Amino acid sequence: MDLVGACVAFVYVSERGSFTLGAAAARIPQPVASRRIGALERHLGGRLFDRSTRRATLTPFGRDMLPSARRLVALAEAMEHDAERARLAPLRLAVPDVCGTRELALLGAAALHQDVRLDLHPAPPRAREDLLRTRQVRASVAAVPADEAAWRVRLGFASVAEHHSAAVHLETLRVGRGDSEVRRRVWIQPEDDVPHIRDRVRRLGESVGLQPAQIAVASAFTTAAAHVLDSADLLLCSAAQAAELGLHWRPAGGIDPVRGYAVAAGEGEDAERIERDLAEGLAACLGADRGEEALR
Repeated sequence: MDLVGACVAFVYVSERGSFTLGAAAARIPQPVASRRIGALERHLGGRLFDRSTRRATLTPFGRDMLPSARRLVALAEAMEHDAERARLAPLRLAVPDVCGTRELALLGAAALHQDVRLDLHPAPPRAREDLLRTRQVRASVAAVPADEAAWRVRLGFASVAEHHSAAVHLETLRVGRGDSEVRRRVWIQPEDDVPHIRDRVRRLGESVGLQPAQIAVASAFTTAAAHVLDSADLLLCSAAQAAELGLHWRPAGGIDPVRGYAVAAGEGEDAERIERDLAEGLAACLGADRGEEALR
């Protein structure tokens, strides 16, 4: 038996004093209201209405049951309201702060098409981890090693000067001992300040004789870009970022740094839905392709 539906019919009929008017208020046909109330009476083991009069008059048993029925109907209505509010609540998603405004807006539009309302929070990698850990977001586009990634972005080196070789090798930044020439640096932006990228670049720099200070981590992407635009330094970045800054980009020689991304979430269902339904929009935001396609 539909206990909630029967209680709705019971409450509306009792309030209107009529099966016809009560059924109309409950937005159900009158015969349906009568059947539901009859089923409720059989379920509870007593008559709720005195059917010997033209009005729907409550019996003493019906008067005793009415308060409980009203509480059940109110609780069911509150539950439906909460469910609607939960469905409409935005899915808070932490994304890399290197994503462009237009691309994020297009991602939001694509999500709406999938009946998902996104609340996007751009942040660098460690901040995204903290947002997810403290449950300030439901999901995060996490920085992960390339072999664990759903999306990949190949990185290289960019500079003001045009490169005449197919790749940029860090040994070209090495200067001799006692050389008065200003030491050129490689700038790493916050998005790439993660072990699987930063540490590999540092190890390569050490192996070719660079000074530790020649591999620098900037506090912000704009800070790194400013240093590179004002010098002969190199910026570790994607080809798209280099084009945006008007810099010349080449792959990195001796190393193949790759940004890897995957969705991390408190609930596995959120991660699956984002990776399934918003894959193309996220790829556009990240400047990436799915999986192996990014490395072809």
